[in-house]
Amino acid sequence: MYVAVKGGERAIENAHAWLAEERRGDPSVAELSVAQIREQLALAVNRVMAEGSLYDPDLAALAIKQARGDLIEAIFLIRAYRTTLPRLGTSVPVDTGAMACDRRISATFKDAPGGQVLGPTFDYTHRLLDFMLAAEGKMTPAPQAEPRDEPMPRITGFLNRDGLIEEEAPSDETPPDLTREPLEFPANRALRLQALTRGDEGFVLGMAYSTQRGYGRNHPFVGELRVGTVSVEMEIPELGFAVAIGEIALTECETVNQFKGSKTEPAQFTRGYGLAFGHSERKAISMALVDRALRWEELGEDNAGVPAQDAEFVLSHADNIQASGFLEHIKLPHYVDFQSELELVRRIRAGAAADPVRGAAE
Repeated sequence: MYVAVKGGERAIENAHAWLAEERRGDPSVAELSVAQIREQLALAVNRVMAEGSLYDPDLAALAIKQARGDLIEAIFLIRAYRTTLPRLGTSVPVDTGAMACDRRISATFKDAPGGQVLGPTFDYTHRLLDFMLAAEGKMTPAPQAEPRDEPMPRITGFLNRDGLIEEEAPSDETPPDLTREPLEFPANRALRLQALTRGDEGFVLGMAYSTQRGYGRNHPFVGELRVGTVSVEMEIPELGFAVAIGEIALTECETVNQFKGSKTEPAQFTRGYGLAFGHSERKAISMALVDRALRWEELGEDNAGVPAQDAEFVLSHADNIQASGFLEHIKLPHYVDFQSELELVRRIRAGAAADPVRGAAE
């Protein structure tokens, strides 16, 4: 095997050079800049940041360029880079209730305090190709929305006042860090949410879709979906209080789900929760649906035996880096393994030819 690797060194170098050439494409076409990717492919950048567990739009855009648009490869690059970074401190939990919202909608209350803020969304577009984009003409400036000074209290707070939704008990326990510790079972909710945030968007979407099609025993409503920026604060021991060190963009989704009650809990609504970097609505909503499905045991529900309620199945298969690594390793040389199986098949066939009755029995 060592000889095979050594002998292929020049071929590997040539493959790298060819990859760089393919990445660049036609030299007569202007090269795509990292700034262009960051600003104009922002949703792809947001996904790479969320599943790569690193909030840095410039690095995510660079990874997308290096990966030729393969987002899973870009996520891999970001995670690998993240392991080289020192951890200088820990921020305090962000206050999403104080989010400066670019978008805030509710499917449960029409006239919620603070109003419905549609923001930038594909929801009301006609899904028709816009050939003006191909013409690369100047974009007509969008009308500027008036800033809202009105507070936007959480929708679930209205239900909470009447005891119609489960209480969210605050916890002082430091959650485990999935980026530094391996996933272990049983996994508490904090660990499950981390795994879902880092999980492949398509996989989490598929699991969420399965719950809507009846594989999960819960009917969700989007209580509230928020997209905006929040302040990140860090406690400075020398000062004795927290100071703001920057802002990050987040998408947060809280779902309101039916719950008929159990032996330990009264009939009420329950919650599902999703949070992701940037503008990532599909991911946050999918997270919230799967989060609620995985909570069956702590809510005293019966296990319907569906995939979305099986924490070990969902969390063990959600990570696209682990999945692609295990999948793509079969492209590597398996000469010895295959030769042993080839020899076994030949022996079985030879035995069957010599003694058809015994061969059929085997």
